[in-house]
Amino acid sequence: MPGLIALLLALATLFFALFAMNALGAAARARQERVGQRLKALALAGPEVSSQDIVRRTVYSEVPWFHRLLAGQDWTRSFERVIRQARMTGTPGVYLLLSAVVAAVGFLLALLATGAVLFAFLAACLLGALPIVRVYRRRAARMQNLQRQLPDALDLISRALKAGNTFAGGMRMVAAEFADPIGPEFATTLDEINFGMDTEKALHNLMERVDSLDLKFFVVSVNIQRETGGNLSEIIGNTAALVRERFKIHGRIRILSAEGRISAIVLLALPFVAGGALYLIKPEYMSLLFTEPLGRTMIKSALGSMVIGFFVIRRMVNFKV
Repeated sequence: MPGLIALLLALATLFFALFAMNALGAAARARQERVGQRLKALALAGPEVSSQDIVRRTVYSEVPWFHRLLAGQDWTRSFERVIRQARMTGTPGVYLLLSAVVAAVGFLLALLATGAVLFAFLAACLLGALPIVRVYRRRAARMQNLQRQLPDALDLISRALKAGNTFAGGMRMVAAEFADPIGPEFATTLDEINFGMDTEKALHNLMERVDSLDLKFFVVSVNIQRETGGNLSEIIGNTAALVRERFKIHGRIRILSAEGRISAIVLLALPFVAGGALYLIKPEYMSLLFTEPLGRTMIKSALGSMVIGFFVIRRMVNFKV
Protein backbone atom coordinates (compact mmCIF):
# COMPACT_ATOMS: atom_id res chain seq x y z
CA MET A 1 0.00 0.00 0.00
CA PRO A 2 2.71 2.60 0.78
CA GLY A 3 4.41 1.73 -2.51
CA LEU A 4 1.17 2.31 -4.42
CA ILE A 5 0.71 5.68 -2.71
CA ALA A 6 4.27 6.71 -3.57
CA LEU A 7 3.73 5.68 -7.20
CA LEU A 8 0.49 7.68 -7.40
CA LEU A 9 2.25 10.71 -5.91
CA ALA A 10 5.02 10.39 -8.49
CA LEU A 11 2.50 10.20 -11.35
CA ALA A 12 0.55 13.15 -9.94
CA THR A 13 3.75 15.19 -9.73
CA LEU A 14 4.62 14.29 -13.32
CA PHE A 15 1.16 15.30 -14.57
CA PHE A 16 1.41 18.54 -12.62
CA ALA A 17 4.76 19.26 -14.28
CA LEU A 18 3.29 18.66 -17.73
CA PHE A 19 0.36 20.92 -16.91
CA ALA A 20 2.68 23.64 -15.59
CA MET A 21 4.91 23.44 -18.67
CA ASN A 22 1.86 23.69 -20.93
CA ALA A 23 0.56 26.69 -19.00
CA LEU A 24 3.92 28.41 -19.16
CA GLY A 25 4.15 27.73 -22.89
CA ALA A 26 0.71 29.23 -23.42
CA ALA A 27 1.73 32.29 -21.42
CA ALA A 28 4.89 32.66 -23.51
CA ARG A 29 2.88 32.45 -26.75
CA ALA A 30 0.46 35.06 -25.44
CA ARG A 31 3.35 37.32 -24.52
CA GLN A 32 4.80 36.97 -28.04
CA GLU A 33 1.44 37.92 -29.51
CA ARG A 34 1.32 41.00 -27.28
CA VAL A 35 4.82 41.95 -28.41
CA GLY A 36 3.77 41.63 -32.05
CA GLN A 37 0.71 43.81 -31.48
CA ARG A 38 2.84 46.36 -29.66
CA LEU A 39 5.35 46.53 -32.48
CA LYS A 40 2.56 47.05 -34.99
CA ALA A 41 1.19 49.87 -32.84
CA LEU A 42 4.65 51.45 -32.63
CA ALA A 43 5.03 51.22 -36.40
CA LEU A 44 1.73 53.04 -36.88
CA ALA A 45 2.52 55.62 -34.21
CA GLY A 46 5.42 57.13 -36.14
CA PRO A 47 8.81 58.48 -35.08
CA GLU A 48 7.47 60.39 -32.09
CA VAL A 49 7.43 57.20 -29.96
CA SER A 50 10.08 57.28 -27.24
CA SER A 51 12.85 54.68 -27.29
CA GLN A 52 11.91 53.80 -23.72
CA ASP A 53 8.74 52.16 -25.05
CA ILE A 54 10.68 49.38 -26.81
CA VAL A 55 13.32 48.61 -24.18
CA ARG A 56 13.93 44.88 -23.84
CA ARG A 57 12.83 43.54 -20.46
CA THR A 58 14.27 40.33 -19.08
CA VAL A 59 11.65 37.85 -17.91
CA TYR A 60 12.88 35.25 -15.44
CA SER A 61 9.49 33.57 -15.04
CA GLU A 62 5.97 33.91 -16.38
CA VAL A 63 4.70 33.76 -12.79
CA PRO A 64 4.86 37.33 -11.39
CA TRP A 65 5.84 36.49 -7.81
CA PHE A 66 8.43 33.94 -8.98
CA HIS A 67 9.84 36.51 -11.41
CA ARG A 68 10.22 39.05 -8.59
CA LEU A 69 11.95 36.41 -6.45
CA LEU A 70 14.40 35.43 -9.20
CA ALA A 71 15.05 39.02 -10.31
CA GLY A 72 16.86 39.78 -7.07
CA GLN A 73 19.37 36.93 -7.46
CA ASP A 74 22.75 37.39 -9.14
CA TRP A 75 23.01 33.75 -10.21
CA THR A 76 19.66 34.02 -11.99
CA ARG A 77 21.01 36.72 -14.30
CA SER A 78 24.05 34.58 -15.02
CA PHE A 79 21.88 31.55 -15.77
CA GLU A 80 19.63 33.62 -18.04
CA ARG A 81 22.74 34.64 -19.98
CA VAL A 82 23.77 30.98 -20.27
CA ILE A 83 20.32 30.13 -21.70
CA ARG A 84 20.68 32.87 -24.32
CA GLN A 85 24.19 31.69 -25.21
CA ALA A 86 22.85 28.14 -25.64
CA ARG A 87 20.05 29.48 -27.89
CA MET A 88 17.45 27.55 -25.90
CA THR A 89 13.89 28.63 -25.31
CA GLY A 90 12.37 29.15 -21.91
CA THR A 91 13.09 31.28 -18.89
CA PRO A 92 15.22 30.39 -15.84
CA GLY A 93 12.01 29.79 -13.92
CA VAL A 94 10.98 27.05 -16.38
CA TYR A 95 14.24 25.15 -15.93
CA LEU A 96 14.16 25.54 -12.15
CA LEU A 97 10.59 24.24 -12.05
CA LEU A 98 11.52 21.34 -14.32
CA SER A 99 14.51 20.51 -12.10
CA ALA A 100 12.35 20.57 -8.98
CA VAL A 101 9.73 18.30 -10.56
CA VAL A 102 12.31 15.82 -11.88
CA ALA A 103 14.02 15.78 -8.47
CA ALA A 104 10.70 15.12 -6.70
CA VAL A 105 9.78 12.30 -9.08
CA GLY A 106 13.26 10.79 -8.76
CA PHE A 107 13.07 10.98 -4.96
CA LEU A 108 9.71 9.22 -4.83
CA LEU A 109 10.68 6.50 -7.30
CA ALA A 110 14.03 5.84 -5.58
CA LEU A 111 12.33 5.76 -2.19
CA LEU A 112 9.75 3.34 -3.57
CA ALA A 113 12.41 1.08 -5.07
CA THR A 114 14.94 0.99 -2.22
CA GLY A 115 13.32 2.43 0.89
CA ALA A 116 16.57 4.27 1.70
CA VAL A 117 16.09 8.01 2.27
CA LEU A 118 19.76 8.83 1.68
CA PHE A 119 19.85 7.03 -1.65
CA ALA A 120 16.58 8.69 -2.67
CA PHE A 121 18.02 12.10 -1.78
CA LEU A 122 21.15 11.45 -3.87
CA ALA A 123 18.99 10.27 -6.79
CA ALA A 124 16.88 13.42 -6.50
CA CYS A 125 19.97 15.63 -6.57
CA LEU A 126 21.40 13.86 -9.62
CA LEU A 127 18.14 13.82 -11.57
CA GLY A 128 17.24 17.37 -10.60
CA ALA A 129 20.52 18.64 -11.99
CA LEU A 130 19.92 17.11 -15.44
CA PRO A 131 17.93 20.05 -16.95
CA ILE A 132 20.55 22.56 -15.75
CA VAL A 133 23.40 20.37 -16.99
CA ARG A 134 21.64 20.10 -20.35
CA VAL A 135 21.65 23.89 -20.72
CA TYR A 136 25.33 24.19 -19.85
CA ARG A 137 26.30 21.32 -22.18
CA ARG A 138 24.31 22.89 -25.01
CA ARG A 139 26.07 26.21 -24.37
CA ALA A 140 29.49 24.51 -24.30
CA ALA A 141 28.82 22.67 -27.58
CA ARG A 142 27.62 25.86 -29.27
CA MET A 143 30.63 27.86 -28.08
CA GLN A 144 32.94 25.07 -29.26
CA ASN A 145 31.38 25.20 -32.73
CA LEU A 146 31.82 28.96 -32.78
CA GLN A 147 35.45 28.51 -31.77
CA ARG A 148 36.02 26.33 -34.83
CA GLN A 149 34.32 28.83 -37.15
CA LEU A 150 36.03 31.93 -35.80
CA PRO A 151 39.43 31.74 -37.60
CA ASP A 152 37.78 31.29 -41.02
CA ALA A 153 35.32 34.10 -40.29
CA LEU A 154 38.12 36.48 -39.33
CA ASP A 155 40.07 35.52 -42.46
CA LEU A 156 36.99 36.35 -44.54
CA ILE A 157 36.67 39.78 -42.91
CA SER A 158 40.40 40.41 -43.45
CA ARG A 159 40.19 39.50 -47.14
CA ALA A 160 37.05 41.61 -47.55
CA LEU A 161 38.88 44.64 -46.12
CA LYS A 162 41.82 44.05 -48.46
CA ALA A 163 39.37 43.95 -51.38
CA GLY A 164 38.07 47.40 -50.45
CA ASN A 165 34.96 46.53 -48.46
CA THR A 166 34.06 48.19 -45.18
CA PHE A 167 34.20 46.47 -41.82
CA ALA A 168 30.39 46.21 -41.82
CA GLY A 169 30.58 44.69 -45.32
CA GLY A 170 32.98 42.03 -44.07
CA MET A 171 30.66 41.20 -41.18
CA ARG A 172 27.77 41.00 -43.65
CA MET A 173 29.69 38.39 -45.63
CA VAL A 174 30.27 36.34 -42.47
CA ALA A 175 26.57 36.58 -41.56
CA ALA A 176 25.59 35.40 -45.03
CA GLU A 177 28.17 32.65 -45.55
CA PHE A 178 28.46 31.00 -42.13
CA ALA A 179 25.95 28.80 -40.36
CA ASP A 180 24.97 28.90 -36.70
CA PRO A 181 26.39 29.93 -34.30
CA ILE A 182 28.76 32.54 -35.72
CA GLY A 183 26.58 33.57 -38.67
CA PRO A 184 23.49 34.57 -36.64
CA GLU A 185 25.62 36.21 -33.95
CA PHE A 186 27.40 38.43 -36.48
CA ALA A 187 24.05 39.12 -38.17
CA THR A 188 22.66 40.36 -34.84
CA THR A 189 25.69 42.62 -34.37
CA LEU A 190 25.31 43.94 -37.91
CA ASP A 191 21.62 44.68 -37.31
CA GLU A 192 22.50 46.65 -34.18
CA ILE A 193 25.03 48.70 -36.15
CA ASN A 194 22.53 49.31 -38.97
CA PHE A 195 19.89 50.45 -36.48
CA GLY A 196 22.21 53.18 -35.21
CA MET A 197 24.10 51.59 -32.35
CA ASP A 198 27.74 52.52 -31.98
CA THR A 199 30.09 49.89 -33.40
CA GLU A 200 32.03 49.61 -30.14
CA LYS A 201 28.82 49.02 -28.19
CA ALA A 202 27.57 46.46 -30.74
CA LEU A 203 30.85 44.55 -30.52
CA HIS A 204 30.65 44.68 -26.75
CA ASN A 205 27.17 43.14 -26.93
CA LEU A 206 28.59 40.43 -29.20
CA MET A 207 31.24 39.71 -26.59
CA GLU A 208 28.53 39.47 -23.91
CA ARG A 209 26.42 37.07 -25.98
CA VAL A 210 29.34 34.76 -26.78
CA ASP A 211 31.52 33.17 -24.11
CA SER A 212 34.78 32.95 -26.07
CA LEU A 213 38.18 34.30 -25.10
CA ASP A 214 39.32 34.30 -28.74
CA LEU A 215 36.37 36.46 -29.77
CA LYS A 216 37.36 38.91 -27.04
CA PHE A 217 40.78 39.20 -28.72
CA PHE A 218 39.00 40.17 -31.94
CA VAL A 219 36.72 42.73 -30.25
CA VAL A 220 39.55 44.32 -28.27
CA SER A 221 41.83 44.55 -31.30
CA VAL A 222 39.09 46.20 -33.42
CA ASN A 223 38.27 48.70 -30.66
CA ILE A 224 41.95 49.57 -30.19
CA GLN A 225 42.35 50.08 -33.95
CA ARG A 226 39.36 52.43 -33.98
CA GLU A 227 41.01 54.59 -31.32
CA THR A 228 44.65 54.48 -32.43
CA GLY A 229 44.44 53.71 -36.14
CA GLY A 230 46.39 51.15 -38.14
CA ASN A 231 45.86 48.49 -40.77
CA LEU A 232 42.63 46.81 -39.67
CA SER A 233 42.92 44.06 -42.26
CA GLU A 234 46.36 43.06 -40.99
CA ILE A 235 45.24 43.24 -37.37
CA ILE A 236 42.27 40.93 -37.99
CA GLY A 237 44.43 38.59 -40.06
CA ASN A 238 46.97 38.34 -37.23
CA THR A 239 44.14 37.72 -34.76
CA ALA A 240 42.85 34.89 -36.97
CA ALA A 241 46.35 33.35 -37.07
CA LEU A 242 46.58 33.64 -33.26
CA VAL A 243 43.19 31.99 -32.79
CA ARG A 244 44.13 29.17 -35.18
CA GLU A 245 47.40 28.52 -33.29
CA ARG A 246 45.54 28.44 -29.98
CA PHE A 247 43.12 25.94 -31.49
CA LYS A 248 46.05 23.74 -32.55
CA ILE A 249 47.56 23.91 -29.06
CA HIS A 250 44.20 22.89 -27.55
CA GLY A 251 44.15 19.88 -29.88
CA ARG A 252 47.66 18.83 -28.85
CA ILE A 253 46.82 19.18 -25.18
CA ARG A 254 43.68 17.10 -25.66
CA ILE A 255 45.75 14.35 -27.28
CA LEU A 256 48.38 14.40 -24.53
CA SER A 257 45.76 14.33 -21.77
CA ALA A 258 43.69 11.56 -23.38
CA GLU A 259 45.47 8.92 -21.30
CA GLY A 260 44.46 10.65 -18.07
CA ARG A 261 40.81 10.96 -19.15
CA ILE A 262 40.64 7.30 -20.16
CA SER A 263 42.24 6.31 -16.84
CA ALA A 264 39.58 8.31 -15.00
CA ILE A 265 36.78 6.57 -16.92
CA VAL A 266 38.27 3.12 -16.27
CA LEU A 267 38.89 3.77 -12.57
CA LEU A 268 35.38 5.12 -12.05
CA ALA A 269 33.65 2.35 -13.99
CA LEU A 270 35.73 -0.59 -12.72
CA PRO A 271 34.22 -0.80 -9.17
CA PHE A 272 30.65 -0.82 -10.54
CA VAL A 273 31.44 -3.36 -13.24
CA ALA A 274 33.31 -5.63 -10.81
CA GLY A 275 30.62 -5.27 -8.15
CA GLY A 276 27.85 -6.06 -10.65
CA ALA A 277 29.71 -9.12 -11.94
CA LEU A 278 30.30 -10.43 -8.40
CA TYR A 279 26.67 -9.83 -7.51
CA LEU A 280 25.54 -11.91 -10.50
CA ILE A 281 28.00 -14.70 -9.65
CA LYS A 282 27.46 -14.82 -5.87
CA PRO A 283 24.65 -12.55 -4.62
CA GLU A 284 24.89 -13.63 -0.96
CA TYR A 285 28.54 -12.57 -0.89
CA MET A 286 27.90 -9.04 -2.26
CA SER A 287 24.67 -8.54 -0.30
CA LEU A 288 26.74 -8.15 2.88
CA LEU A 289 27.77 -4.71 1.64
CA PHE A 290 24.13 -3.60 1.76
CA THR A 291 22.89 -5.46 4.82
CA GLU A 292 25.79 -5.06 7.27
CA PRO A 293 26.61 -1.67 8.87
CA LEU A 294 30.31 -2.10 8.05
CA GLY A 295 29.44 -2.84 4.42
CA ARG A 296 27.34 0.32 4.10
CA THR A 297 30.17 2.33 5.65
CA MET A 298 32.59 0.84 3.11
CA ILE A 299 30.25 1.79 0.23
CA LYS A 300 29.99 5.38 1.46
CA SER A 301 33.76 5.63 1.86
CA ALA A 302 34.34 4.19 -1.59
CA LEU A 303 31.89 6.60 -3.22
CA GLY A 304 33.49 9.53 -1.42
CA SER A 305 36.96 8.46 -2.51
CA MET A 306 35.77 8.07 -6.11
CA VAL A 307 34.31 11.59 -6.12
CA ILE A 308 37.53 13.05 -4.74
CA GLY A 309 39.60 11.07 -7.25
CA PHE A 310 37.39 12.27 -10.12
CA PHE A 311 37.98 15.92 -9.26
CA VAL A 312 41.71 15.36 -8.73
CA ILE A 313 42.13 13.68 -12.13
CA ARG A 314 39.93 16.31 -13.78
CA ARG A 315 42.17 19.00 -12.32
CA MET A 316 45.26 17.21 -13.62
CA VAL A 317 44.07 16.82 -17.22
CA ASN A 318 42.46 20.27 -17.68
CA PHE A 319 44.88 22.92 -18.96
CA LYS A 320 44.11 26.52 -19.74
CA VAL A 321 45.85 28.11 -22.71
